[in-house]
Amino acid sequence: MTFASRLLHTRWFVRAPVALFRSGLGFLLGGRLLLLGHRGRTTGETRYAVLEVSGRPDPRTWVVVAGLGPRSQWYRNVVADPRVLLWVGARRGVRGHARTLAPEDGARFLREYAAEHARSWEVLEPVVLEWAEPLATERGEDDWRRVVPVVELTVPAA
Repeated sequence: MTFASRLLHTRWFVRAPVALFRSGLGFLLGGRLLLLGHRGRTTGETRYAVLEVSGRPDPRTWVVVAGLGPRSQWYRNVVADPRVLLWVGARRGVRGHARTLAPEDGARFLREYAAEHARSWEVLEPVVLEWAEPLATERGEDDWRRVVPVVELTVPAA
């Protein structure tokens, strides 16, 4: 397990930025991270996850990658209920909608991300490969990127 993967599996480390966002200080983290509020699929309670923004196709849209796979709780929750709340930059608790990209579109996005952000991809790729490659083999996928969930988060026009 890589160092980055160990950090992403350390609860206190991944939960620490939630307090910053909830207290209105999320802008200190810049536009690279966002806080996603989503409804738990069994409890119905609001849950929170801090995610890295991997892309900004337009000013109302953020693209995030479920780097720990389709078993990620936040991902499973937004698939069950795509209504979300977003904290990013100066925006706080803005209502939005989550949409999972088709496998081909997600794979294309990851290839483009790797080409545009080579240094970030060096850290992200081993983490994603840790779970994606066995899952890809299990599903018979020839391109492991097709099993990596890529989600588009959109807020309505103001």
